[in-house]
Amino acid sequence: MIIKRFRAENFRNIEKCDIEFSPGVNLLYGKNAQGKTNVVEGIYYFSRGKSFRGREDKELVRFGEAGFRIKLDFASETGEESLEYAMFGKERLRKKNDYKITKVTEMIGSFKAVLFYPDDLGLVKDGPEERRGFLNVAAAACYAPYIRYYSDYKKALENRNCILKMMQKGLPVDYRELESWSDSVAEYASHIYLFREDYIKRLTVYAGKILGEISDGGEELTLSYESSVASGIQDRLTVKEEYKKILTSSIDREIAAGVTLFGPHRDDLDIRINGKSARSFASQGQQRSIVLALKLSEGEVIKEICGEYPVFLFDDVLSELDERRRKYVLSEIGDRQIIITCCDRNECVGFTDNEIEVSGGKYVSSYR
Repeated sequence: MIIKRFRAENFRNIEKCDIEFSPGVNLLYGKNAQGKTNVVEGIYYFSRGKSFRGREDKELVRFGEAGFRIKLDFASETGEESLEYAMFGKERLRKKNDYKITKVTEMIGSFKAVLFYPDDLGLVKDGPEERRGFLNVAAAACYAPYIRYYSDYKKALENRNCILKMMQKGLPVDYRELESWSDSVAEYASHIYLFREDYIKRLTVYAGKILGEISDGGEELTLSYESSVASGIQDRLTVKEEYKKILTSSIDREIAAGVTLFGPHRDDLDIRINGKSARSFASQGQQRSIVLALKLSEGEVIKEICGEYPVFLFDDVLSELDERRRKYVLSEIGDRQIIITCCDRNECVGFTDNEIEVSGGKYVSSYR
């Protein structure tokens, strides 16, 4: 998958831009707050259907303007494609290959990208929520039904929690309704569990290999899924029944808490380096190597399942890596397209195919 062109109007600090990209390494460089990350944000919007900065769409509009428009032209194994999104007030316009579409879910899945940005460096040390977020984004890029199952799971979970909260307060409830929502939670959870199990198995193979190469064989990485259901179950109906048993046996604790205490929303990704918990024992350098291995492996799994590499977006993270790790990233490009943002262009000397100077929302390209 290769980005050919990105266009934006009144998006963040960009009044108007039209940027062409090389199939290899593209560098956006310039001082801070000039608009480098805004391009990455606009591109990645088409992969997830929302900003990775967690903003509402109205906050993406250039100051003083009524709305914004972004468009992406890219090539995939199926041919030339385009995606477009515009927002003006309450109006939304979405297009796929110049045809109008009505739902954001119709846009997600066509364009695939792996994003590595500074917040990702907390994947190892931060809490389970960060790793669950990583799993959700990564799995959604590989398995088309994942987003739907996870969305349905969250709705069922919300309704079950509402009933538990009522029971905690001593209010009258229909136990059949609780049982019905528990069944729905178990149903959707079983699908999520199997997708995550499969994904982590694939990810482990690539991440272990990459970390081994970065460390010259000195470090071994293992990943495992920490779930309320025992790892390794392959039959979905068995997984569902296990979830139902857990929800039934924990009902008294959950009424006391007023929330559902078990399920995919509480699971974690266990990361170990040389057999020890990376969260507890990994040095800062090891943490960076692990996260780098995970993000590069994320792309490899997409390639394995979907048949082609995603676009790799490295937003202001090369400066966080030492020279050895930077060279590893830049020298192992192969047939992948990478878009990098940084302040110092010298960090990528000798590796770039296209350099784009960024200043005040303006973009000037120079091919090497």
